[in-house]
Amino acid sequence: MIASALRYTKLTFDQFLKSKFGLNDTIVALDRIIDQNGTVPLEIKNKVVLTLIHVEQETVKPFYNRNRGLDNGKFEHTSTEEKYNLFLLVSSCFDDYEETLKFLDVSIHFFQTYGTIDKSVNSLIPKGIKKLEFEFQTGNDYLQMHNLWSALGAKYQPSVIYKMKLITIGGSEVKEFISGVNQSSNTVN
Repeated sequence: MIASALRYTKLTFDQFLKSKFGLNDTIVALDRIIDQNGTVPLEIKNKVVLTLIHVEQETVKPFYNRNRGLDNGKFEHTSTEEKYNLFLLVSSCFDDYEETLKFLDVSIHFFQTYGTIDKSVNSLIPKGIKKLEFEFQTGNDYLQMHNLWSALGAKYQPSVIYKMKLITIGGSEVKEFISGVNQSSNTVN
């Protein structure tokens, strides 16, 4: 589900940027900032790059309903459905610094405009994803960003971080079927 959510975000974001600037070529890359061998991938040159930098489990329990009602009055007991938040680094990586700033500005505009993406925004949302919500991450001060880019092993590029909220993983495997209550018992002692 993580890969589907990220690919879909890339596709929608890329369509937005191509439309905004009248481009034909793909302008958004879903990639790491630095390859395993320590070099900058050619695929991110002059692109806006989406990089998954952190995954966090959502621990609010109301999301974790394991019993689903069926049409015949029974219930199916499923495996645990868990929700995760994905943290995306959105980097503008262009040779020309003014292009870098222009694309960073429009990237922020995209995530403000489409803070929530569901079937009403785009009918091609992947199966299993109800909606994607994006939240700008504040509190990323200079030192935190410096530490992040150092951990990535890269030179700083103008960037922002968004939290993609509540990606669902699991919960579709049926473990057992449970009968529903058919009648009530009114026994008085």
